[in-house]
Amino acid sequence: MVPCRNAGPFLHYRFVDWATQGFLGGVVILLFALHRGAPAGWGWVAAGHVAAMAAIHGLIQHVARGDARRVWRLLREFYPVLLYTAFFRETELVNRALGWPRLDPLFLRWEDRLFGCQPSVVLMETLPHPWLSEVFYAAYFSYYLMVAGLGLFLLLRNPSAFRQFVTVVSFVFYACYAAYMVTPVIGPRLLFRDTPERAWYLAAYPDRPMPGYPEAVTHGPFFQVMAFLYRNFEALSAAFPSSHVAVAVTTAWFSWKYLPPLRWPHAVLAGVLCVSTVYCRYHYAVDVPAGLLAAAVLIPIGHRLHARWG
Repeated sequence: MVPCRNAGPFLHYRFVDWATQGFLGGVVILLFALHRGAPAGWGWVAAGHVAAMAAIHGLIQHVARGDARRVWRLLREFYPVLLYTAFFRETELVNRALGWPRLDPLFLRWEDRLFGCQPSVVLMETLPHPWLSEVFYAAYFSYYLMVAGLGLFLLLRNPSAFRQFVTVVSFVFYACYAAYMVTPVIGPRLLFRDTPERAWYLAAYPDRPMPGYPEAVTHGPFFQVMAFLYRNFEALSAAFPSSHVAVAVTTAWFSWKYLPPLRWPHAVLAGVLCVSTVYCRYHYAVDVPAGLLAAAVLIPIGHRLHARWG
């Protein structure tokens, strides 16, 4: 069936297309509204977003016109995945444009009131075993494999489920990224640098040793891999809620539905990943239930929106 050429430029948009274009356009609007506080180069970012919006629209229309070449049809299905890292990094840019102070001091006080300590410090101090730390760092790293591996499996075995997977995962990512723009929380890594948060920790816990990483832990291969990733791709202010937790739970939901043999292994791995976010000192403990809540709310909403406009 050949689509009508006069049916309108957005006839072939799906929910994930509207969500992606909305995120791109929303960042442009925010940067123009807040540009006086934005770091240098914000204009290039805004221009890149406008170009990306045009390219995505062109791709959708090109495939809708009936181009049967596999490369274009495949790109049309998974293009949002190519944008995740850039969107993640840009949350810091928007946050700096807002000029709001980071909320880490508040989160440190919450941790103290809830647990009487800083779990992100105490867990590794209490269990500094290299083999255990590598298990947790490997679980944290598995987050990337969950998205790529499960996505590839669904693409090859169940294309309609893959389309739903991209839609829901993108929706969860975008919602977390939007939260990062307005809730600047860097995470407990600040306690291991020369920061006001570290000074607060030393004053609040004068009887505890100076926070640091056990030397044996730092030699592990997965520790080194994650150190490289955070050194080169991390965005400041992107901790609450934990997108690692929210997206890992989302992928586990898809495994539970479409890949029965991996249901329980994936669920257990996602559970270990939740603990690893705190043990590995990337998140405060309160970031984990926030990520679980985000997944619990966003997965069914994303599923319904995909079913209606997918």
